Amino acid sequence: MQASWIAVDWGTSNLRAWAMGTDGILAHGSSDKGMGALKPDQFEAALLDVVAPWLGNRTLVLACGMVGARQGWVEARYRSVPCTPTDPAALMRVQTQDPRLDVRIAPGLSQAKPADVMRGEETQLAGALALYPGFDGVFCLPGTHSKWVHISAGEVVSFQTFMTGEMFALLSTQSVLRHSLTAEGWDDAEFGAGLSDALSRPERIAARLFSLRAEGLLHGMTAPQARARLSGLLIGIELAGAKPYWLGQSVKLIGATKLSALYARALALQGLQAESLDATACTLAGLSALHAQLKD
Repeated sequence: MQASWIAVDWGTSNLRAWAMGTDGILAHGSSDKGMGALKPDQFEAALLDVVAPWLGNRTLVLACGMVGARQGWVEARYRSVPCTPTDPAALMRVQTQDPRLDVRIAPGLSQAKPADVMRGEETQLAGALALYPGFDGVFCLPGTHSKWVHISAGEVVSFQTFMTGEMFALLSTQSVLRHSLTAEGWDDAEFGAGLSDALSRPERIAARLFSLRAEGLLHGMTAPQARARLSGLLIGIELAGAKPYWLGQSVKLIGATKLSALYARALALQGLQAESLDATACTLAGLSALHAQLKD
């Protein structure tokens, strides 16, 4: 089986690739050889481990994600907003040893003030706009580093990153709160309480976080309750900070199903209905749109 071209989403932790044909996906492969585990001279071999069976004489590989970071294979320098999410003219060509490979990397986006960057999300945004042409409003991309992105006339006007997912991971595994939490279990009422508390008094977040420990010691708060409350508190301060993005706006979510559902519920409690889009589908749509523009 030979691919017409290959789509690659190469993040810090893993590599995902799709063999693409005229009618869509022909095959899919992945590995745990993410950017964070590789030196620059190891990327080509890691890619070949996954895509070699799909290669012809000269196969185009369109890649997005951390593969284009300064610590990645080849740095694909950021494009400054306002701009379209992706631009075929800005793709970074990679010199390869294997003549069957024609690798090009999509650059991320940067914002001067307040200083901010994204890499990989720009392709998801391009895909979402390909799926919803003419959309004007806001995309929220929940994750380790959540993004809120204002889109107008097909361009990224501004964006803001929140380290919500990373803070949840650090607090739940490396702070005193680790003694009060569990990796499993959930309590919807506690999530809602934490969300409301943080939205109404975001300046009290440091005190509210420690109270999770005290509630467990003094009043029997269970580990699942504490986990849900922590999630509500952190998403709550994110919504408080991102209020100019979502208040009165049309919002669509791009991310993993479970996390997007939490954000959708949090926004619904503020009276806003947000549609959720699949992150992988958006990534593939974005890379496919780039491929179509290159053919044009």
